[in-house]
Amino acid sequence: MIDDSQTFDRPPAALSTRRVWLLFAAIFLAIYFASLFSPPLLDDVDAAHAQAAQGMSETGDLITSKINGIRYIEKPPLPYWIVAGMYRIFGQNTFATHLPNALAMLALTWLAWIWGRRAWGDRAGFYAGLAVLTSVGPFLFTRFIIPESILAFFLLLALYGLITGLESHKPVWIYWMWASVALALLTKGLIAPVFFFGAAIPYLLLTGQWRKWKALRPFSGLLLFLAIAAPWHILCGIFNPDQGHPIGNHPTLGNVHGFFYFYFINEHVLRFFGLRYPHDYNKMGFATYWLAHLVWLFPWSLFLPAALVTAWKTRRTWLQHLRHDAGQTVDFYLDHAMREDVASYVVRLKFRVRTIWLLSLFSAWTLLFFSISTNQEYYTFPVWPPLFILIAGVMADIELRCGENGARPALSTAWLTGAQAVFAVIGVISAATLGWGLWTSRHLPFVSDIGTLLAHRGVGDYTLSMSHLFDLTGPSFAALRLPAILAAIALLLGPAVGWLLRLKGRHLASTVSVALTMTVFFVAAHIAFARFEPMLSSKQLADTIIQKGTPADTFIIYGEQSSGSSVIFYTHKFFSGRPALLVLPRCGQHGEGTTLLWGSCYPDAPDIFLSNEKLGAIWGTGNRKWIFAEDPDRDRVEQVLAGRLYPVQTIADKTLWTDRPLP
Repeated sequence: MIDDSQTFDRPPAALSTRRVWLLFAAIFLAIYFASLFSPPLLDDVDAAHAQAAQGMSETGDLITSKINGIRYIEKPPLPYWIVAGMYRIFGQNTFATHLPNALAMLALTWLAWIWGRRAWGDRAGFYAGLAVLTSVGPFLFTRFIIPESILAFFLLLALYGLITGLESHKPVWIYWMWASVALALLTKGLIAPVFFFGAAIPYLLLTGQWRKWKALRPFSGLLLFLAIAAPWHILCGIFNPDQGHPIGNHPTLGNVHGFFYFYFINEHVLRFFGLRYPHDYNKMGFATYWLAHLVWLFPWSLFLPAALVTAWKTRRTWLQHLRHDAGQTVDFYLDHAMREDVASYVVRLKFRVRTIWLLSLFSAWTLLFFSISTNQEYYTFPVWPPLFILIAGVMADIELRCGENGARPALSTAWLTGAQAVFAVIGVISAATLGWGLWTSRHLPFVSDIGTLLAHRGVGDYTLSMSHLFDLTGPSFAALRLPAILAAIALLLGPAVGWLLRLKGRHLASTVSVALTMTVFFVAAHIAFARFEPMLSSKQLADTIIQKGTPADTFIIYGEQSSGSSVIFYTHKFFSGRPALLVLPRCGQHGEGTTLLWGSCYPDAPDIFLSNEKLGAIWGTGNRKWIFAEDPDRDRVEQVLAGRLYPVQTIADKTLWTDRPLP
C-alpha cells in the first residue's frame, strides 16, 4: 500500500497535538467514560466475571478465581486482577468493573496515533485514533467485561515493540515486546503468543531481520516472559490438581482433571477443534464471519476498498523497501527526498513498508485462525486496531499527496468521495427506517420494562453475543423514542455534510465529520442499550431482596447461576459472602451448569446444589427463602412449589418469589 514512484513527504503543516488530543478526549468521554455508570452489570458473562474479581478483591486469593464459591479456572487472571484492584479503589460497582476496558480503549487510541503518525504522518495518526474510538465493534464489545480490548492493546504494543526495537536499535522496546506478549498471555491465554509469533516469524524471515536474532534478546527476553507469565500457571496447577481418577474429557463427581489438563487441553486445544466439554459455545458461518467485519469496522470499513485497491496497484513495490539491502537507486532517493535528508527519508520509507507488512501479516493470520476455529463475534478484536492504522494511512496518503507538484497517490480522492457517498446513503436509509419506526409506534405507550415487549427467537441459541438483537419487535420501539430520534438526526445530517465537504476538497473536515457522526450515534445507542436493563440485568431484583429481606435469608436460582449472576453480585455483601443455592445437578453429566461444571466436580466444592426434592423440603422452613427463575423454568418452579409460592417481582422474562408473605 505504497506508491514509491511518487513524492514521500509529510504534510506541510502538522496537526496540533493539543487539538488532536482534545478531540480524542471529548470523544472518549462521550462514548466510553459516560457509559461506565449505566446500565448495571448484565447477567451471564458480565456479572459472572465480576464475581471472580469480587472474590479476589475480598479474599486476596489471586491464584484460583471463584464464581459463587466454585472454582473457575478456565480463564487467565489478569483482567480479574485489574478489576479487583479497581474494586479496592472505587468499590464494587459498574464503574469499577468496566473502567479497565475503557482505559484499554484510550491506550489503543494512543498507540494507534503514535504508530500511524510515525509511519504515515500526523494526519494518519489522527485518523487511526479516531477510527479506534468511533467504530462499531469496539463500541459494542466494551459494554461488558470481556478482555478483548486489553488483549488488543498488549498485542499491538508487542508488535510495535518488535518493529521499533529493530528499527531504532533500542533494546528497551524489545523487552517491552516480551513483556507485552506475556501480559497478553495472562489476559487471554495461549492464543496471544500464537497470534504474535504467527506474524512475527514470517515478518522476520521476509525482512531478513532474523539475522539480527541477538537484537531480539532471545535469552534474557524469554526469561522476562517466563518471569511474568509462568508463576500463575504453575501455582494454579499446584493449587488445582487432578482429583480422583479422571478418565476422558467428561468429569464426574470427585474425578476431575486439574488445571493443566482443563486449561491447556480442554480450553485451548479442544476448543479450537470444537470438542471442548461442555459445548456451550457457537461458531459463526463462514460468510457471516467474514462479512461481519464490515460491520465491526464500520464506518471505517467504507474506506477499506481504497486500501485494498491501493495494495493491489502497488504490489510490485512491496519488496523494494522491505529488506535491509533492498530499495531503489541513490538517484531515486535524491530525486524524491525533497524536504529532509536522504538518510531520514530512507529510514521512514522502510518503516512504513515494514509497518504495512507486519500489521497485514498479523491481521491475515488472526482472521484465518478464527475462520477455522470456534469463534464469537468479538474474538478478532485484536485485528481491528491494526486494520484501522492501515486504512488511516491510505486515507491520509490520498488526501495529502493529491495535487502536490507532479505527485499523485495510487488512487484519486474520488475513492474517498465515493465511500463518503455510500455513508450518506446508509445514513439516509437508516434515518428513514428509524423514522418509520417512530411513526408506526407513535400511538403506543412508553413501557419502561422493554423485556415484556420482546420476542424470544433464540437465534444461535443465545450462545452468540449479538443474539438478543433479533428479539426486537415493533412495540419495543416505543421504549426507544429518544435514542431513535437522536440517532436519526445524526445519521441523516452527519454523512450528508461529510459528503459535501469531501466534494469541496475539505478532506480533513469530512473525515472528522465521520467520527463526530458516530460519536452522536453511539451516545444514542448507549441510551437505547441502557433501556434494555430489565432484560439484560437483574439488579432490580437484587435491590428488592436487599430492601425487603434480611442477611439471614437464602437466595436460590432455579437453573444455572449465569441466568441470575447479577443478583448474586449485587447481594454478595448483603448475604455476607454466602453463595446462592442452585437447583441444578452437581457436576452434571449433560452440560448442566456449564460455567461451574468442572469446578463443581471437585470434592471440596461447596454444597450449593439442590434437587427438586430437596428444594421442596427446605422451602418454607427456617429463614426466608427467595427463588429466581427465567421464563423457561417458570412453569417448573410453579409445579415443584405449587401453592407455596408468593410472587414478589417480575421484570422482562425473570421472576422472583419468596416462601412466605412479605410484611
